[in-house]
Amino acid sequence: MLFAVRFHDKPDHLALRATLLDAHIAWLQRHQNQVLAAGSLRPDPDAAPVGGLWIVQATDKAEIETLLQSDPFWSHGLRESVEIHSWHRAFPEPVLI
Repeated sequence: MLFAVRFHDKPDHLALRATLLDAHIAWLQRHQNQVLAAGSLRPDPDAAPVGGLWIVQATDKAEIETLLQSDPFWSHGLRESVEIHSWHRAFPEPVLI
């Protein structure tokens, strides 16, 4: 099953984000069999990140909740909140870039 996972970062934590970015990217690479797409969300293209979005393959929300606990952005306190939604593609073929 596919899920869209939307993260909201804590305000004024850009320095923490920068410090953890390499570890977070390495973590995503280790979990790319589950985290199929990932990236930051920004209010404008040149703005600082305010959160992130993942598309995740998992059996249920509990599996995602367990998975994200080991993400450095989560375990070191960057994330303020998370939303996990079942995601149903409109097109059968992958369009992920």
